[in-house]
Amino acid sequence: MRNRIVHAVAGTMIIVSLLLAIYVNINWLWLTGFVGVNLFQSSITNWCLMSDILKQVGVKAS
Repeated sequence: MRNRIVHAVAGTMIIVSLLLAIYVNINWLWLTGFVGVNLFQSSITNWCLMSDILKQVGVKAS
């Protein structure tokens, strides 16, 4: 369940930042880049801050 939430949050942040870049300001693409870098970093290090936060609040890792 934890992985699904992490993927859903990352995907939502990317979609929202793209929409904000189109309709508000192009600088919102920095958020898209930040999310992408964090996804890449977590694939290499096998550590994700969002996963740790969800673990702390009691979300199971199924």
